[in-house]
Amino acid sequence: MPSVFLPLRNRAIVVLMLGHFTNDMYGGVLAILYPLMKLRFGLSNAEIGLVTLCYTGVSSVTQPLFGHLADRHFRRWFAPATILWGTVIVSLYGFAPSFAAFVALAGLAGAASGAFHPIGASNAAMVSEESLRNSSMSLYTVAGTSGYAVGPLIATLLLGLFGAPGTAYLLVPGTAVAFLLLRQMRVVERVRQARASVVGTGNLARPAWGLLARVIGVTMLRSWVYLSVLQFIPIWFDGLGYPRAFYGPLTTAMILAGAVGTLLGGMYADRVGQRRIVVLTLALVIPFLLLFVRTPGPASFLFAPLMGMASDASLSVTLVMAQRLVPGRVGVASGVILGLGFVTGGIGVPVTGAIADRVGIETALASLALLAVAAVLLATTLPSDAQMERRMAVESEEETLLAEAEADVPAVPAAAG
Repeated sequence: MPSVFLPLRNRAIVVLMLGHFTNDMYGGVLAILYPLMKLRFGLSNAEIGLVTLCYTGVSSVTQPLFGHLADRHFRRWFAPATILWGTVIVSLYGFAPSFAAFVALAGLAGAASGAFHPIGASNAAMVSEESLRNSSMSLYTVAGTSGYAVGPLIATLLLGLFGAPGTAYLLVPGTAVAFLLLRQMRVVERVRQARASVVGTGNLARPAWGLLARVIGVTMLRSWVYLSVLQFIPIWFDGLGYPRAFYGPLTTAMILAGAVGTLLGGMYADRVGQRRIVVLTLALVIPFLLLFVRTPGPASFLFAPLMGMASDASLSVTLVMAQRLVPGRVGVASGVILGLGFVTGGIGVPVTGAIADRVGIETALASLALLAVAAVLLATTLPSDAQMERRMAVESEEETLLAEAEADVPAVPAAAG
């Protein structure tokens, strides 16, 4: 079995992957409803954009909060409860009586997704073998990507058969997965407790918030570049006269290549180190991006997937780096990385669009190479695996010596009253 798939022997990881797949599957449903809701409520494109902003905004800003909750008050029913929460809300999409209700449902669904991501990611990190942490998180991440890709297909099928009320049938898979997850979370809890007993809670290094800020910066820049290219592929190629049958598969190819890149990045990070993978893959984004922009046409099916693969190769690796930099606050780290990365991409795309309105899409996409350069330079300042291990070892020894010293200090006698 290739090393990247070794974590699949861990039943707890597989259970959490199923939850991530289901959670993100529902995230892919919303956009397929837009044409129906636009017709039902007479919406403008700006109002449709408001729905997306509500979903992504609520999902992003709530993730650190739910991450803190997962760190401080872990309960095994948290993950299945968030899946069931999201399932019920999404199943009600087609029954929204007004535009305001539709926006509210999108916000509640975004909160459910925001709740699951740090809870699921922190659990996945806690139950992973340390030597396979990057591979485990890459598999966990790809499970979500796969669910997001499947969501539109399922929504298209249900809406085609039953119209907007077809969203009610989404209750079936989500409810089944929530109850399966509830039963299997006992396995996750046992493995999590076993890992915690091995690692211990008294020998954790102090959180490195400054280094975490650098990881967040790299994540934000990467997200801006990747999502801008992905979102503008249809608009750019449509303007060039290419049919939907060309740029639709091109977009899919880039997403699938990104999933492959996530797996490869996690596998090789366990072998050669996290910083090397982040710096190298982000550096490769630059030539692939420029070649993609300069050669629109059949060559795009080579360079767009290569760019997607290089970009997403660092996705799960930066998540693991963040988790290691703030031990004991894995949920918060996961929420910050996932939330900020998501929202930055959402904010960055309109900025890229504004540049495209002034200078053209081709030039706007080419200018994203500057952000990739900035990401590479920032990534070079991240600690290597060896530096991370030395830091944790030194701080753990300092804490041990301090505890021993405090134990040797004689108690101060109480003053005579």
